Order: sequence, then C-alpha cells, then structure tokens
Amino acid sequence: MNTTDNIVEKKIAVLLSGGVDSSVVVYELARRGLKPDCFYIKIGPEEEAEWDCTSEEDLEMATAVASRYGCRLEVVDCHKEYWDRVTRYTMDKVRAGFTPNPDVMCNRLIKFGAFHEKRGRDYDLIATGHYACTETDAEGRKWLVTSPDPVKDQTDFLAQIYDWQLRKALFPIGHYVKDEVREIALREHLVTARRKDSQGICFLGKVNYNDYLRRYLGERPGDVLELETGKRIGSHRGLWFHTIGQRHGLGFGGGPWYAVKKDVERNILYVSHGFEPRTAYRQDFPIHDFHFLTMPVDMQRITFKIRHTPEYHPAVLEQTGPGSYIVHAEQPIQGVAPGQFCVVYDERHHRCYGSGEITV
Repeated sequence: MNTTDNIVEKKIAVLLSGGVDSSVVVYELARRGLKPDCFYIKIGPEEEAEWDCTSEEDLEMATAVASRYGCRLEVVDCHKEYWDRVTRYTMDKVRAGFTPNPDVMCNRLIKFGAFHEKRGRDYDLIATGHYACTETDAEGRKWLVTSPDPVKDQTDFLAQIYDWQLRKALFPIGHYVKDEVREIALREHLVTARRKDSQGICFLGKVNYNDYLRRYLGERPGDVLELETGKRIGSHRGLWFHTIGQRHGLGFGGGPWYAVKKDVERNILYVSHGFEPRTAYRQDFPIHDFHFLTMPVDMQRITFKIRHTPEYHPAVLEQTGPGSYIVHAEQPIQGVAPGQFCVVYDERHHRCYGSGEITV
C-alpha cells in the first residue's frame, strides 16, 4: 500500500461504488485492523427508469461489502452537484466544439469535491479504488505516481484534482495490477468478485452518450466537407456528436473518413479520406491553463498522454506564457482534439505533474 505506513491513527472514509476495486480497498484496510467508514455516492439521473444506471444493484453490493467488514455505510446524494457542475461543464464544452472529459472533472468536483463538502471534511483521508499510487519526497510533499498496471492506470483521470485533495487521497490498491485485485476478491469470496468493470462515463450507466447529448443539446444539422478539396461529403446532425480523430460511426460511403476539424461558427465538420491521413495527426499543439498537482516544476523533457491509453508519448514542452505551453511531440499523435486534457509526466512516466487543456 502506498503512502499508508502512518494511517493507523487516521480517520478514513472509503468511497464504495459496488465494484470489485473499491471492495478490495475495504479488505485492504480491514486486514490492517482498520474499520473505515464507507460512503456510496449517488450521482445517477433519476428522472426516468431507464436512466437508473444499475445503482440499486451497486448499492446492494456496497452494503454487503461494508457489512462483511463491520463498517458503517452511508449514502451521500451528490446528484444535484453532479448535474450542476459536471454536466454543465460537459455540455458547455461540447456545445463550443470541444472534447471534454467528464470523468476527470468528476474526481475534482464530486469524489474529492462535493463529497468533501458534505462528509469528507470530517475525515483525514479519502480512500478510493483508483489504480494510482502516491509517494512523499524528502520535504514531505505528496506526489501522484503511476500504477504498475499500464492498462488500468488512472492517474490521467486524477490529473486535475487540487493539491489539498491529493494530500487527503489514499489509493490502497494502486500498487496492484487488475488481475491481482480480481484474485484477492475471489480468494476472499467478495460478493463483487465477478462483477464486470463499468464502461463509459460514470453517471450514464446503460445510456448511450449520443442519446445523452441529443437529450440536452438536440440536433443541429450541418455540412460535412472534405478538408483538402472543399467537396461536400454529406451532412451531420450536430458537431457535438463527433470528435476529432473519429473514424467509426461517420456513416459516409467511399471511406474510411476521419473527422479532422470543426468550424463551430459555420457548423461545418471537415473530414479527410484514407486509413491514416496526415491531417488526422498533430506533432505540435498548444495547451493552456496548466494545472500542477503538487507544485510547479520545471517541465521540459516529459512524457504525456491525451487519452486513456497505456501509451506515453515523449515530448519537449515549450512555455509560452503563464500556464501555457506548446507540446513538441517526438512523433505525430493521432486525434489531438481541443478540450482534451494533455496529462504530463516525467521522462520515466512515473510522477504525474498535472494537466492542461488542448487548444488547437
């Protein structure tokens, strides 16, 4: 367990979701003789039955796990805060033509934000089932560091939390790989041991993301043009249904086509033809509003990622102003989209320094 040697005297809250990861968090703390308080955060939409994202089953599972280890479980309703803060952020960004990441903001604004305002403030540490680690340097500063599981590592989803949130964060399973967590759950006969991992955006459950966008933003048809020739390829139902770098689901004949650019003012989606068109790649791109996790550091030679994948890309960062940089990647990167977070790590992709928003 990382940065947890002195947790015995601490008051710990566990965010218990009903999945296997957070269940093993409770086990990890319980086997050290600790009895944390468990909290189930309710954020799913309630207006319609089909929007109930299996939350009833999740809560049943969470209740069973807490009960197994003699821990108290409390439901904390962050439904309103989620829809006021995260959904508004998502819709505003999408409407403006960007590609936001709601899960990143959920960590900052809800799990370590609204929950903290309601209950977390009464605790020394907030434990979650994230695949991430922390380390403390000689000066006592706490750093976010990557998990040994490159596929499951979730430091990119945590790269916008505040320094005070990181200081309170505890990741008891971060030093494991996913298979080990699943093995522990099976060995301990946890009720969640065989549950599938949740996919997609945390609050949508079974709801399709495009249906969600259609519900809140409607449709706004416009032209699809070939970038190189200006030739009309077809029409789209709304720029928000497409993201830069998208190849599947465009639905035009004679493909493959890549979405490469949006003109929000004129409501035009530009595409390029071919399996790997040059226009689908960027090697140099600006980021702004850079958010340092622990403290500002001198960033020059770094690694980064722009989406939740196991790959880290080497690059040189050139500072252009306060919080603004140009990323000079060693290789061209496919699907660089405005609104995505560029998450920056040291050269060994060990420490996560923070993240900035892409502004192409």
